Amino acid sequence: MQHRLRNISSGRPASPQAALYALCVSFFMICLDATVVNVAVPDIRTSLGASLNDAVWVNSTYALCYAVPLILAGRLGDRYGPKRVFLKGLAGFITASLACALAPSASVLIAARAVQGLTAALIAPQTMALIVHLFPDERRGRALGVWGGRSAVQQWLPGP
Repeated sequence: MQHRLRNISSGRPASPQAALYALCVSFFMICLDATVVNVAVPDIRTSLGASLNDAVWVNSTYALCYAVPLILAGRLGDRYGPKRVFLKGLAGFITASLACALAPSASVLIAARAVQGLTAALIAPQTMALIVHLFPDERRGRALGVWGGRSAVQQWLPGP
């Protein structure tokens, strides 16, 4: 089994450490996005004229659209390759994030958050799958420890 993904332009193995950094940052962002909007609820209500119900749906839509398709997203990575699914998810997540930032109304924001959640679900399972592909057996445990440690640190960061 090949343990490293190939750089498309040169055919050389990609840097596993750089890839691990990118995977950790990506996973951090999708986890952060699940909670950070709580801080912005008063501003969302004021600037978009959103009701409290709309503000609740801004958060709930992301959580539902992220959690429900996780197993299917993992299977898509198995079928089409984790790198391909990860990159498509990342492109969609960035696009949806831009749509959230530019949303003119609460309904557009809710729809963009749904897309954000779906694309985050594409990213999440691929992060661990890519680590398995990138690192040989003797270095995989350490890489997974870095990835898991990043998750643990995020849980202990001071919140709002």
